[in-house]
Amino acid sequence: MAAKRGRTAQRLELGLQLRQLRENCDAGDHGTGLTRKQAVQGLRISEASLQRIETGSLNFRNVGDLRKLLTKYGVTDEEVVESLVGLNRDSNQQDWLTQYRGLLPAGLPGFVGLEPEARSMKAYHPTVVYGLLQTEAYARATHELHKPIEEYTSEFIRNSVELRMRRQEVLTREHPVKLHVILGEAALRYPVGGAEVMREQYGRIEELSGWDHITIQVLPFRRSYRSTNDFAILDFGNELPPRVQTDSAWGSVSTSDKPREVDRFLRRFDAMTASALPPEDTPDFLHRLEREL
Repeated sequence: MAAKRGRTAQRLELGLQLRQLRENCDAGDHGTGLTRKQAVQGLRISEASLQRIETGSLNFRNVGDLRKLLTKYGVTDEEVVESLVGLNRDSNQQDWLTQYRGLLPAGLPGFVGLEPEARSMKAYHPTVVYGLLQTEAYARATHELHKPIEEYTSEFIRNSVELRMRRQEVLTREHPVKLHVILGEAALRYPVGGAEVMREQYGRIEELSGWDHITIQVLPFRRSYRSTNDFAILDFGNELPPRVQTDSAWGSVSTSDKPREVDRFLRRFDAMTASALPPEDTPDFLHRLEREL
């Protein structure tokens, strides 16, 4: 029996189904579907709210609006209606991520909420060790570095580190996510927290690189293709469309499931995979760095 989906995935599934129903219904001009503006006419939700619902970042507070919308879309099968109403109800419940939402930059809660649903993940980090690979000491030290600038409180740092460690459970669960990470050489050379912290972090990366479902490569300082920004790509198999996440210069996070954008970042990742050292060379590279500490 499949595991029950998290709230983020439920909202996303609801949004995807509603978007498909809107775009394919016969209610629009010449049977070409409805625009969001047309769809919300006579309802108590705005066009912007419907857009957020369709992208999985919001659900219906009033189930009556959902039922009216489905009527507009020509959905008459009561079983389908009740299924979507139930999905909306379930997605409104709190889950484990709720207590951490205030710690995350704009856009990231939706992505983090989908991590447990992923079959596989690809990630590139040029200057910092990827979060799912970090030790607790390294994670704490990275937050401490930013504390004077971002005005982090000790409680904020403690909770942020706790969240980062909890996210790593996708690697150790019964059916773990398949992870492929490319780390820029700078991510491994930049001294975070001192020699002992880095030594422990190198050991953790070496340990993880030996797990069957994890591949870790190093992109060294040499002339080759590389991206200036970190990014991650989630693949959900046939359950949901793949999704890409990138960080912005303002600290927020952008995500997209548009095929063109996802394919663009997949091409970037493939290019860097070809330029990076083979996965079997990662332990030796880490040992060389450790001797330099």
